[in-house]
Amino acid sequence: MADKRTIRIGLLGFGVVGQGVWKNIEKNRQALEYRLGAVLDITQVVVKNLNRERGVQIPGEIYSDDPARVVDNPEIDIVCELMGGTGAALELTRRALSQGKIVVTANKALICEHGEELFKIAHENGGHYFYEASVAGGIPIIKTIREALVANRFSMIFGILNGTSNYILTRMEREGLSFDATLGDARELGYVEADEALDLDGVDAAHKAVILAFLAHGKWVKLNEIICEGIREITGDDIRIAGELGYKIKLLAVIARDFKANQLSVRLHPALISKSEVIAGVDEVYNGVSVTGDVVGTTVLIGRGAGQDATSSSVISDIADAVFMLQGAPKAAISEEDEAVYARLADGLELTAPEDLEGRYYLRIHVQDQEGVLAALTDLLTKHHISFATVNQKELSDGTARIMLTTHQSRESNIRAAKEALAGLNIVLSPPVSFRIFEPEV
Repeated sequence: MADKRTIRIGLLGFGVVGQGVWKNIEKNRQALEYRLGAVLDITQVVVKNLNRERGVQIPGEIYSDDPARVVDNPEIDIVCELMGGTGAALELTRRALSQGKIVVTANKALICEHGEELFKIAHENGGHYFYEASVAGGIPIIKTIREALVANRFSMIFGILNGTSNYILTRMEREGLSFDATLGDARELGYVEADEALDLDGVDAAHKAVILAFLAHGKWVKLNEIICEGIREITGDDIRIAGELGYKIKLLAVIARDFKANQLSVRLHPALISKSEVIAGVDEVYNGVSVTGDVVGTTVLIGRGAGQDATSSSVISDIADAVFMLQGAPKAAISEEDEAVYARLADGLELTAPEDLEGRYYLRIHVQDQEGVLAALTDLLTKHHISFATVNQKELSDGTARIMLTTHQSRESNIRAAKEALAGLNIVLSPPVSFRIFEPEV
């Protein structure tokens, strides 16, 4: 070991992921250091609360509540930002990158909201920003797109990027449980973020979709520019009807590029996806991503999308890349040369407005169970240029009914207008709910 370089690592944050990084480096230290040709030394761990009990025991002298011991320490080679959030984490990341440091992160919200700025700071000051763990947990999707499939132009990337929502939908489908009952189980198992909206309203997965869109197409998009919808409105009836029609309902991120029109669509929403699609079979807390390139065709990656070991595995993978770079290997982070390539990728690329999207839809409408209802619905939808493909009706014990239908090809703007008009009818008892039918052909 004497002839091997010692790489000093500082951790900002020692929660679930930070403890996983420590645990798995120690567990696999001999093999890791043999492969890397270096000694890994976590010399500083910064936490908010020094007195908090933690599941992993580390030497007390390396604990601190002072971030400067990591960020401003010239002996630290790699800064691991594992705090989360966009407050202190942003300020500390800026500070580290402005000093030319290497920063490894699992913070998808920070990259999504401030990635453009942080990459610029890194490039201007000789720093490097690694972020494999920010998307799809243990699946090496970022390295796959950035390195293994570098020869490709990507017409379609889609998949499941949130394990919590996927677990809830899986349990609802398999066991016929309600959304609320399944959510309760997910909470007890620790699958749900403290801020539940991140999982249930699609924000977590949308952050990841934004990162993948930049990686594949060089364009940063903002959450308020894309469709971002969660799973709260999905019912057992929706799942049952979808199943009868040959679909499963999944929360999907979809990144589609039309190279002829030079337009990019980025969206995150529940969708009916054919059971014949590989991604439809990805259940429980697993994530799956399908990548279609013009050279390789379609590649599908499936694995654990969350949890201590899956995420820490990706953090350690980035640490490994940083170690190789420190020892003179080619840069694995986005370099200044890459920046020009990314600019060309996005040259003239326009984001498709959500209302301009086209596709097939599933609609659920709660109505009075009386004569003429279906005719009235048909008339209204026809006026909005929407035609039925299938219709199902469920009579309820209170004298009302649910109409569940699928459409032929329709425009998003027409679906939105029709839903607003339907909500104004006396026979419609609550705002209609719609989900998109996802068909991956580009």
